[in-house]
Formats: sequence, structure tokens, C-alpha cells
Amino acid sequence: MTKRAEELRSHRWLGVENLRSFGHRSRLLQIGYDREDFAGKPVIGIVNTWSDINPCHAHLRTRADEVKRGVWQAGGFPLELPAISLAETFMKPTTMLYRNLLAMETEELIRSQPIDGAVLLGGCDKTIPGLLMGAISARVPAIVVPAGPMLRGTLRGGVLGSGSDTWKYWDELRAGRITDDDWHEIEGGIARSFGTCMTMGTAATMMAIAEALGFTLPGASSIPAPDSGHARMASESGRCIVEMVWEDRTPDRIVSAAAVDNAIRAEQALGGSTNAIIHVLAIARRAGIPLQLDRFDEIAREVPLIADIRPSGRFLMEDFFYAGGSRAFLNRLSPLLDLACLTVNGCTLGENVAGAQVWNDEVIRPLSDPVADEGGTVVLRGNLAPDGAVMKSSAADRRLLRHRGPALVFESYDEMAAAVEREDLDVTADHVLVLKNAGPQGGPGMPEWGMLPIPLPLVRAGVRDMVRISDARMSGTSYGACILHVAPEAYVGGPLAYVRTGDFIELDVAARRLHLDVDEAELARRRAAWRAPAPRAASGYGVLFAAHVSQANDGCDFDVALAASAPREPEIH
Repeated sequence: MTKRAEELRSHRWLGVENLRSFGHRSRLLQIGYDREDFAGKPVIGIVNTWSDINPCHAHLRTRADEVKRGVWQAGGFPLELPAISLAETFMKPTTMLYRNLLAMETEELIRSQPIDGAVLLGGCDKTIPGLLMGAISARVPAIVVPAGPMLRGTLRGGVLGSGSDTWKYWDELRAGRITDDDWHEIEGGIARSFGTCMTMGTAATMMAIAEALGFTLPGASSIPAPDSGHARMASESGRCIVEMVWEDRTPDRIVSAAAVDNAIRAEQALGGSTNAIIHVLAIARRAGIPLQLDRFDEIAREVPLIADIRPSGRFLMEDFFYAGGSRAFLNRLSPLLDLACLTVNGCTLGENVAGAQVWNDEVIRPLSDPVADEGGTVVLRGNLAPDGAVMKSSAADRRLLRHRGPALVFESYDEMAAAVEREDLDVTADHVLVLKNAGPQGGPGMPEWGMLPIPLPLVRAGVRDMVRISDARMSGTSYGACILHVAPEAYVGGPLAYVRTGDFIELDVAARRLHLDVDEAELARRRAAWRAPAPRAASGYGVLFAAHVSQANDGCDFDVALAASAPREPEIH
């Protein structure tokens, strides 16, 4: 141990002999604790995002108890701290609107109370980013207990992947190729247990990124939520955080530029969610690392896609776990990683993955025989997206990676949703569907509207992919030639705001080019005629969000939340 008990952060609350500490200790006795429970021990805050309405986190109430068991075993004092639960499947308009709220809550839960170290329980999409952003800003030792993926879905002897097969079979239903009874059977079989989506959606991606960054125990990110190993991992994490406090293993010792590069390389090799780009930008900048959007594309050109997981591949997260899981994946990727990076257990990334074997080369492919030669996500630029746009090219129809077609423009989601169901909509498979006003300000919160539905006449004709462009995000479980995160967004006057139906748009993924084929003089006239829309929110958190959120290429974080020069500690009076 490098710390003495008197150096614990909680000592200022509980260990000194004065009137205020008397009050703190007496109130712990009021709860029923003995002085021996906490005296001279690290106080561990278990930040729990469990909720009755969050199916991805339904088991985290139990996991919190298992973490507590590990904390007690290691000589710490565990306290559970509930935090907002970002239930992707229920919160509207989008959980992304509340990621920064969770980050703020996590930071202040830790800072304002006698917490020496934090265990972060979460998994569903925006939760891991929010928890990490807050813990990094709070600057106390922190470890992530990822919620883990759910079990495979099932259908008539086959498998179903959450999200990915939802979109697939919805189009089959719209086209009249399956019945309502078929649809209801799918509804009952696609989500069979607690845990996150078992495709390589945002949840699985961010859990893997947390491990590649060094914030989880080895292999933790790929354990299925119902597996008994998941409970044991939770208890081991509880033991680990106590050690981390004594050794002063703070986030600034774990998050480095090299660790962030490791996370990006892992995301690209997994064919991970496009949402990860926004979240990793925000996480890095909370740590004071000036990460830029183009770094993702630089790495994409260097890293092959080796995880054959839906929506970019064939398999599911349960298959990935049986194939060796995250340790085997990272070990296979190790020639492209910085293995010297420190992780939460005090070992390097290289030490944590050494010796891990892949048991199924179809699921986790060799570097010499990848699913694709480049990573799954690319960054596009051009006069339509001067600050960048992103695309999961690995999940798109290859013929659309170079395309030129006329725009069919929608000013709002409601307009688009109504139009695509019209039998008489004037649209061809060569059209480029364009949705405006769905970004950080326009959504608000940048909802997952970016996988625009294929118009009904085309669905019935057998079309299943076409180029779609928006300033929105899309679910990591989604697929198709969807160009997302266009920055600046239309709502603040970015070039997307000036696109009109009939304009031609050019996409060239190999050249990383996204171009609106309209001359600059005409664009200037349209820019001059544009008028800013009315604010989305008139009161409450929405006003705060609009006043401080950045654009997608800057991570959509609050401008007031960037890394400060020194930790802020509360006075105790």
C-alpha cells in the first residue's frame, strides 16, 4: 500500500476529531453500521444505474451486492449510490440527451461525498460513457463492471440478433413477406434475458472500449450477463477497487493517448458502433487528451476488421464469448496495440491478455484473414460535412460505397416518417435520402434516427439498402449505407441545412469524400436566406443542454465540463 489511512479522501469526513466528523460518524451509526465497518477503511461508492424500466440493467441490483461482497472481503466500506438509468429502449427523445446529465451526476456524487474509489455499474449504450466521463473528471480510482450482453435470440431453430434483426424483419413485414403472427413470434424470441444487445451495438462496443482503455478486469466486457462468471467478476471488481485506492491508481494513470488509440483500434477491429466515436472523443477530452475526429479514420486505414459479429458480420456476442472473448480478441489484435498501458488491476494490457487463445477462427478472425482489410468505421469530409461525418462502411451494401444520386430531402423526422410509407412517393433506389434537424441541437440530443427507413415502394420491390444522410446518430445494431453525424448540423446552419430535393450528392468512401454538387454561389444564396429555427426547449434541462452542448465532431460534451487544471475538493464545515 502506498497510502496511509490518514491520506484517504474520506478521512476528511470520517477520521478527524471535530464536530463535523462527529456528525458524519453518528449518522453512519444511525444507519446501523459499526465504527469498525468504516474506521480507517477506503469508502467505495458503487454508482449503480439499475432501474425497473431498464432491461439491460435488470441484474445490476444483484450485482451491486456482489460488488459489496468483494469490497468487504478486501477491507473496504461499500456504499451504493443510485444514478440515473439511461434505458435506451424507453427514454425519449433519446438517451444521448441525458448522457451528459449522468456524467455530471456521477462526478458530483463522487466529489460531494466521502468517496475514495468508485465502481461503475452499467452497460446500456450511453451509460458507460457517462459513467467514465464523470469518474475521470472526479479523479478518484474507478473501475467499470460492464452489464454484459444478453443471451442469443431464437427463432424456429435459428438465432435472432437484437436491433439488427428487428430492422430486417420490420422491412419484411412492410413488404408483406411475413405475417403479423410471424412478427409477434419474433417479438417474443429476440430478447431472452437481462443484459445489453448481443450484437455489436453501442453497448457491446463501449463495454469493449472500457476494457481496451484499461477500466475493467481482463475479459470482463464479453461475459454474458446471466453467466455465473459475471457475478464472480463483480465481486473481484469490488476487491480490485480497494487495492486501487490504496495504490492511488487514479484515471489519469490509465487514460493516456496510447490507451485511447488502443480503444479506437479495438473498436475498428470489432466493427463497432459509430456512436463510439462521439463517446471516445468525450472521454478523451475529459482526460485532457486533445483527440480529433480524423484520428479515427487514420486508425481505420491501419486496422483490419477481425470480429465477424452482426451487424457487420454473422455471429453474436455469445459466440464471441465462447470463441475466447475479449481477452482472446485483444491478444489477437496485440501486434497493433500498445501493450504497455496500465489497467485497473495494476497489470499492463499486454500482461492481461497474454496467453489468451481464440477457439473459433470464424468468429474472431486471424489478422491474416480478416473480415475486411480496413476497420469498420470511416470519416467522410466535403462541402456537405466540413467538420466531418461518419459511416459504418462495413455494414453497407458494397455497391453503394461509391454513389452519385439526387437528394430526397426531409426537414423533420415526422415529415420523413409519413413520406416513406406513401405508395405514390416519387423515389428510386438511386436517390439519396436526406434528413435534417436531427443533430445535438435539432433532435434535440441527436436521436438514433439515422437509419432512415427504405421507402415502402422500394421495400416491396426488394430494395434493402440505399444511401441515407443525416446529422443524427443510428443504433450500433443498425446497418446500411447511412452517413451520420454530419457536422455542423442543419439546425445551427451547417451546409446540410441548404440541401434541396433534386440536388445531386456524391459519396466516395475510398476517397473519404461527401460532396453536394451545387456551386458555391448558389450555396451562398441559400446560406443568406436561411433562418435559425426556434429553440427546442423553453425550460429545464433542455435549455441547459442547448446552451452548452458541442457538435458531434467534438463529442457532444458540455463546454463547462472539460478537464480542469486541478481537482476540485469541497470544503468541509
